[in-house]
Amino acid sequence: MLIGEFSIAALPRIDFGSGALLRAVGHALAFSRNILLVTGTHSLKSTGRLASVVAAIAAGGGQWQRVTVHDEPSPQLVDDAVAEHNKGGFGCVLAIGGGSVLDAGKAIAGLLDSGRSVMDFLEGVGRGCVYSGPAIPLVAVPTTAGTGSEATKNAVLSQRGPGGFKKSFRDDKLVAAVAAIDPDLLDGAPKALLAANGMDALTQLLESFTSTRANPMTDALAWSGMEAFKRGFFPFWHSQGADREGRAGVAYASLMSGICLAQTGLGAVHGMASALGAMAPIPHGVVCGTLLAETTATNIAALRQRLPQSVALDKYARVANLLSGQQAAKEQALNDLVATLRHWQEILSMPGLANYGLGAPDWERVAKESRGSSMKTNPLPLVDAELIDILNKRC
Repeated sequence: MLIGEFSIAALPRIDFGSGALLRAVGHALAFSRNILLVTGTHSLKSTGRLASVVAAIAAGGGQWQRVTVHDEPSPQLVDDAVAEHNKGGFGCVLAIGGGSVLDAGKAIAGLLDSGRSVMDFLEGVGRGCVYSGPAIPLVAVPTTAGTGSEATKNAVLSQRGPGGFKKSFRDDKLVAAVAAIDPDLLDGAPKALLAANGMDALTQLLESFTSTRANPMTDALAWSGMEAFKRGFFPFWHSQGADREGRAGVAYASLMSGICLAQTGLGAVHGMASALGAMAPIPHGVVCGTLLAETTATNIAALRQRLPQSVALDKYARVANLLSGQQAAKEQALNDLVATLRHWQEILSMPGLANYGLGAPDWERVAKESRGSSMKTNPLPLVDAELIDILNKRC
């Protein structure tokens, strides 16, 4: 097989394994003794892990201040944090939390020295300024397995309601210096959260694998992530993270999904997710989990009709046999993939969009506002009517 041209963007140093949370403190202290800690509001503290982190900072001769993120981060949250702390002499941001916390940490680290507003740089809705840095070092520690944000260069920020948006502050300088992935942090989370995060990771792996920008290197990484997901996800989910092998597998799958999406882009699920997330308080992983099966079915049907020689059909068939454990011929495998994803959607009780106050009157706007960067790397362009049909099926 002739391997064509491709490029791989910057990645963090990766520290994966049990105990990586406290090793992350050492990584942060190596950059600076003055650390800005970015976390969620409750879970890190309630588990006692926040106390362990700050004790380790103190034991290493460091000092810290804390920013908390209670929802998907808004431009205002980032600007407020920068305004409050940009004179504090911080030499490192240590972000510990889910994707929202890590995205906030990326944006804050990118703006803390300059004190500028993130609206200067936010894609599509900002002032169109060119970001030139500086960004202070970021150590990113995910406490969920879904977004892969620890490995990407974009900080996704949201403003909900009329005129709302979900857009990225994106630059290679925002890539974390260190991504510390500790699977033990996944133990004990609610099953609904594990389901949503897991389906986010699977969606990112599948969309990266079938992206029009996929290459042999990202294919290999995405495939290894999907293998780990297949082995680990349901033992992980059933045990609420107590299954050690399962949580390591899902943590690895999530990391691979972040690495791959940063290189290849995503697809139609994430295109629609951006629009939906700007309109209603629907968790990103829930959007992925509730749209993945029907979007995959629509992509396959459209490819069969309009691009029957597309390599994406072969890739979907390979994934079908991996997830089902069968070795079906291509056409049967494509049907099996949709059936498997629909079955998982039912097992995981992924809620419909109507549960978040969304319905048919919203779909034209969603379709119109779904045409961002993710939609551009879908295996083929989908028309508005196809997107609206997906949304109606998951209302």
